[in-house]
Amino acid sequence: MTQLDDFYLNQEEPVKGVFLALKEIILKQDQDITNTLKYGMPFFSYKGKMFCYLWIHRKLKQPYIGIVEGKHFEETFLIQEKRSRMKIMMFDLDEDLPLEQIEFVIQKAINLYKSGIVKI
Repeated sequence: MTQLDDFYLNQEEPVKGVFLALKEIILKQDQDITNTLKYGMPFFSYKGKMFCYLWIHRKLKQPYIGIVEGKHFEETFLIQEKRSRMKIMMFDLDEDLPLEQIEFVIQKAINLYKSGIVKI
C-alpha cells in the first residue's frame, strides 16, 4: 500500500467513507485527473496542476473539498474564510453527499485549466 492508500484507510468512519466516495467522484470527472499525497493530504491534479484537495475542517470537524483556484468561483455554498485564493465545500456527515454540486464544482475547476484561465 502507498502512503496515499494509508491516508484514506486510516481515517475514522464516517469521514473515511466520505473521503473514499469523494475520491471516486473526483477521479471519474476526467481521465487526466490524478490523486497524490502532498502536504499530508490527498491532492487532485489535472495534467499535473493541483486543482483540489480533501481535508477536515479543524474547528467544525467536517470533511471538505478545497478548490485551489476558488477565487474564480461565486457559488454561495463555497466558503472562503481567511483564504485569499482557495475556497472550500464542506460536507455534513449526517447528510448524503450533494453529487450534482460536487460534479459541477469539479467540472468548473477543471474548465479553468482547459480554457486557459489558469495556465497549466
